[in-house]
Amino acid sequence: AELIAADGAAAAAARGSFGFAMSGGRSPWAMLAILGELEQMPWAQTALFQVDERIASPGSEDRNLTHMVLGLSMDHQSAMRPMPVTQRDPDSAAREYEATLPEPLDLVHLGLGPDGHTASLVPGDPVLEVSDRRVALTETAYQGHRRMTITYPAIDAARKVLWLVTGAEKRDSLAKLLAGDDSIPAGRVENDSMIVVADQAAAG
Repeated sequence: AELIAADGAAAAAARGSFGFAMSGGRSPWAMLAILGELEQMPWAQTALFQVDERIASPGSEDRNLTHMVLGLSMDHQSAMRPMPVTQRDPDSAAREYEATLPEPLDLVHLGLGPDGHTASLVPGDPVLEVSDRRVALTETAYQGHRRMTITYPAIDAARKVLWLVTGAEKRDSLAKLLAGDDSIPAGRVENDSMIVVADQAAAG
């Protein structure tokens, strides 16, 4: 959380704004709650985007947004830029969201799945091959839902990528990520400024 707040303060001082995209998951949601308490974080200049989101109804427990809202005070929720996954035409919604993304994002926070997925760039889905869109949809359901996700072009162009990896079940995927193994989706990220933060269980 301190790394993000420091990046945010630097971006706000240099450019007047901080475009930050955040993934879902228990660890990131806890981190967001901490971030909300840090005085260094420039919330008034922050636009908090989603890295990915399940196509599910408003308030669904399956939605990342549902948990992100719980982690932030009302004072900071105005910074949030939710993915419009409840619109009737998801593809048009993805294009609309793409139009709101800064070029480039200042910081993209990513997680890592045991299967090597990151964002909703999941193994075997055609979304992995999208090269002309910064936001796209998975073609198939993953763990019960289709997803809206930022794509490799958005991640690769970001000023910085911060990976947060926790849990022993991520150990093999983390080793592949650190080796640049493109057999997993996470290993295909190509960004010149990446930081990996892992707990002891994941790092082995």
